[in-house]
Amino acid sequence: MHPLVLGTNVFGWTADTAASHQVLDAFADGGGTLIDTADVYSAWGEGHTGGESETVIGEWFAQGSNRDKLLVGTKVSQHPEFPGLSAPNVRKAIDASLQRLQTDHVDLYWAHFDDESTPLEETVAVFDEVVKSGKARFVAVSNYSAERVQQWIDIATAEGFDLPVALQPHYNLVTREPFESTLAPVAKANGLGVMPYFALASGFLTGKFRTLEDVKASARGAMTQGYFSTEGLAVVDAAAEIAAAHDVSIATVSLAWLAAQETVAGPIASARTTEQLGDLLAIGDLTLSADEIATLDAVSAQVPTQS
Repeated sequence: MHPLVLGTNVFGWTADTAASHQVLDAFADGGGTLIDTADVYSAWGEGHTGGESETVIGEWFAQGSNRDKLLVGTKVSQHPEFPGLSAPNVRKAIDASLQRLQTDHVDLYWAHFDDESTPLEETVAVFDEVVKSGKARFVAVSNYSAERVQQWIDIATAEGFDLPVALQPHYNLVTREPFESTLAPVAKANGLGVMPYFALASGFLTGKFRTLEDVKASARGAMTQGYFSTEGLAVVDAAAEIAAAHDVSIATVSLAWLAAQETVAGPIASARTTEQLGDLLAIGDLTLSADEIATLDAVSAQVPTQS
């Protein structure tokens, strides 16, 4: 499996269909393995209703034999028409996702956000049902607390249901907690492959934002500003030195650090263009030394934990 998981939240939003398909072509040609989407992408866009990313991917799948080239995971619980994780809703949502994706199954089916209004036993059971029906190959959980992940596993074990195989948390070089102290031990104990989102901290870990003026000048500034700090800039500087030594980008180094973490199966990062994709795919060819990882560990440990 390629260490990069391609995020597709920009597909059908800031990347139109043609650009998205070019990225998918380049990802497949570059040895990419897994693409990550969600039924809610991109309901937040003006005039959007959710499912735009899945639709774009489905149109790409429909072009010849593309479905066989990549694995795909999608998520449920946030689509405006399919909110939450009740059994009836999950049954409807998976069918809607498969229709948009123009496929008969997804490889990973993610519980996007915990739904505490639905008994966890009900959610675990319906995800097992989805797998047993052949509509998904594996179960996965995203944005769950460590306690709730363990409860899911305990329920599935007791009932003989399919166990989750993957975990998707917010985790990167400038956001190491609460993942490392709470979720990482659960992932390790249960053999969950971790696929961190915001792997590049909304662009902060690309090195493009060195001043507050850079942040304010960017359309993504509001998202990036939450990562901006003196300590965060020190992380970028350290990554820049390592990047220069390997003749790669800061983004490549930031992703390679994540990929080197014990429980991480692959960081998730998105690209609007094939030019952006190159730096992401490059983590497949970069192995950081123990000293380089230690340097990044030390400097990133100084970043204040976000509240």
